[in-house]
Parts: sequence; C-alpha cells; structure tokens
Amino acid sequence: MGVKGFVEGGIASIIAGCSTHPLDLIKVRMQLQGEASGSGVPSQTVRPALASANHVHVQVAPPVASRAGPIALGVRIVRQEGVVALFSGISATVLRQTLYSTTRMGIYDTLKKKWTDPNTMNMPLGKKIVAGLIAGGIGAAVGNPADVAMVRMQADGRLPPAQRRNYKSVVDAITQMTKNEGVTSLWRGSSLTVNRAMLVTASQLASYDEFKEMILGKGLMNDGLGTHVTASFAAGFVAAVVTNPVDVIKTRVMNMKVEPGAAPTYSGALDCAMKTIKAEGPMALYKGFIPTISRQGPFTIVLFVTLEQVRKLLKDF
Repeated sequence: MGVKGFVEGGIASIIAGCSTHPLDLIKVRMQLQGEASGSGVPSQTVRPALASANHVHVQVAPPVASRAGPIALGVRIVRQEGVVALFSGISATVLRQTLYSTTRMGIYDTLKKKWTDPNTMNMPLGKKIVAGLIAGGIGAAVGNPADVAMVRMQADGRLPPAQRRNYKSVVDAITQMTKNEGVTSLWRGSSLTVNRAMLVTASQLASYDEFKEMILGKGLMNDGLGTHVTASFAAGFVAAVVTNPVDVIKTRVMNMKVEPGAAPTYSGALDCAMKTIKAEGPMALYKGFIPTISRQGPFTIVLFVTLEQVRKLLKDF
C-alpha cells in the first residue's frame, strides 16, 4: 500500500478542515437547535402578585432560545462567546482529519489504482462507490474518538455555564471522556460515524472523479482550476444531500450527556431518529442543511483543489 496517497490526502484534508471549521461549528449548533437539552435546568418559580401565603407557586419553564439561521447564529456566537468561539474544537478537527481523512483518502487512492482498467485508464462508477464505502468505513472507525471530541467541543458553548465540559484541547477531551465515561465513550455513535463516512466518501470522492471525467471527456474545460472547482462543488452538493440526515443523528448522539445511573437521552441511532422526527418533524433531519452545503461546498473545493496541487508537487516522489 503506497504511502504517497495517504500523505497527499492528509495534507489536503487538514487544510480544508481548518479553513472551513467555523462553518462546521455553526452546522453542529444548528443541528442541536430544538433538541430537548435534558440538562435538568430548574424551572423558574413565580409567585402571583396577589397570591396569599397558602397559594401554590407557579412553575414556569425557562425561555428557549429562538431558532436561528446560519448567519444569525454565527453573529450570536460571536456576540455571546467571542470570535474565538468559532474555532472551538479546531484541535480536534486537525486530529480528526489526520486520522479519518488521511486514512480514507489513502485507501481510496490505493483501491482506485488497483481497480482502474489499465487499457481505458477509467474506473467504473460502481467500483468508485464501493472503494468509497470501504475507505470511508475504515477511516471513520480510526477517527471516531477525535470526531466525538470535536462535536462536544463545538457544542459546549450552547450549554449553561455550569454544565459546560470546558475541554482545554482534544487531548484533554479524550482524557476526560475516558476517565469519566469509560473508553467506550470514545466510540459513542461510531455506527453512525461509519455509516456517514461511508456515504460521504462514496458520494464525495466517487462523484468528484465522475464529474471531472465527464467534464474532460466532453471537452467542456481543460484539466485545470476551473474543472477542479466545478467538479468539487458538484461533489460537495451530492455529499451534503446524501449525508445530512445521518449527520444530524450522529451529532445528537455524540453530544448526548450521560449521567451516572441515569438513562441516556437516546438508546441508539434509530431511537434518536424516531424521537427527532416525532418532536420536530421529518425535515428536522435536514436541519443545518444550508450551513452543511455552505461548508461542504468550500470544504470539497479546498480539499480537491489542494489535493491536485499537492499531487503536482509530489509527482516526482
């Protein structure tokens, strides 16, 4: 298995992940909007003005923050938490891209070279999808601890100050999770992560190659920046449509806070999906789609444009 494909994919993925991290954070916050916090925040006790001493006090639920769009939510985060908050969890993003994306990009590149027809130098779409499914699944299994840490660090700011985890870094997050919740907590939601990663990789990498080959094959553009940007944006849109429902469920399961001796909010992915649909409707599974496509588009463009440039730099190695 060649190391070059892993190095090229890793470099491109880290650059793409860091440059689009604020959009990913906004996406995570939007996906958690409307979710019952299960925080145990006490309701406010209100005593009517004309009530006697024997009257029962009235319990009033604390106000719930209104649901905001991506721009409004981004502005709210900056106002309430500062600009730095947009980069919460970026250390986890670097680790996640190093583990997950380096693995998936490298394995996909290896399978692509192995399965490409030597005569036509083309790889059938079906084989591209299978290669993406395999690469994504393995990469997700490797990178799940960093993924859990990233989601929690990105979501921490929406919790009441007393309930925030306040992880100092991705290492601190993984250490605290292992200490307080056990090693298995690092793979919480791993089935969702694997499923999502398989779908992302199959739809993103396979569709990029397919769109690029189609553009070049029909002579619409030359093999340059224009082709790379067009094919990568189209691939990002396909990936966003395919994976958003799984991403919403994954975010909620990973962000779930499990207290010792208490039943978890969700017993699993299916339970999370059913409760989300029941409480918020089917379209809740596409919550955060605008920031998802806003992030997937630039991420995929930066990823593949950078990848093509890195390949040119390392072509002689």
